[in-house]
Amino acid sequence: MNHDAPELTEAHYELVISVDARRSGAYDDVDKPRMRARIYRVLQTAFTHAKVARDAVHLEDRGDGVLVSVPGRIAASRLLGLWLVEVHEKLRDENRDLAVPLGLRIGMHVGPVRRDGQGISGRAVDLACRLADSSVARRLLDAEKADLVLVTSQSLYEDVVSAGGKFIEPAHYAPARLELKEGEVTAWFHLPGRPAPEIPEAAQAPSSAAGSAPAGGAYQEERGEAFDDEGDGDEAYQVVGDTMSGHRPARPGITYQVRDGDVNHNHDNTYLGNVHIGRTTDPGAGNRKG
Repeated sequence: MNHDAPELTEAHYELVISVDARRSGAYDDVDKPRMRARIYRVLQTAFTHAKVARDAVHLEDRGDGVLVSVPGRIAASRLLGLWLVEVHEKLRDENRDLAVPLGLRIGMHVGPVRRDGQGISGRAVDLACRLADSSVARRLLDAEKADLVLVTSQSLYEDVVSAGGKFIEPAHYAPARLELKEGEVTAWFHLPGRPAPEIPEAAQAPSSAAGSAPAGGAYQEERGEAFDDEGDGDEAYQVVGDTMSGHRPARPGITYQVRDGDVNHNHDNTYLGNVHIGRTTDPGAGNRKG
């Protein structure tokens, strides 16, 4: 028997909250401590006003954010309702005199959590972090010029949000499909104080119009080198609104690959019709990524 092995603790269902700051890498060594102090003031003030005792909250520092878990004896609806309202109000107060407002992305999920001497772990923790760090959350925060975006897991939405409650408006959430390392998941996005956000077409849930590939082909988001099917350096594409045009530099770190032929009509390699950016829906295409 190995007496040096760490003891495996029992897993308990907890609400996991991942909080990330927008563009934290843009803060210099002087401003970053101030940014971190604002995050803690926002969260701790919200916990106090929502009457969530400090000793009931597990909190881990993540440098540019915070990882939180709350035990099941605290109703998840209180965190999704009153606590989120208080976070939003305190964040707006902190941003009032800032030239560059602090933006927060918050991911939430409920699931089994294990604790050890270093913190918490489990798939529930991984998912909450990935939701907060998702590209859709990042894009919404910028596109909507918002201070805060909340992303909940599908199960948390179904079990808590969909039932509504004090300060919880299910109609103000919008679903999107996310491709995570563990596979595809549905997440629900909410901008406090606003109606349901408009999800980029590429990430819309399958029940929406974006669930179908355009006639003649589909586009797949790739990261890495630009795709060039003829080796002539002319196959980089850039999304502009709902259209895609050729002969332009791809966005940094992202290129768009044409699959299954041309889509819509084009002239001089400029696509004039609306296109769908996303995963091919043809089950026989064999192009799904892990």
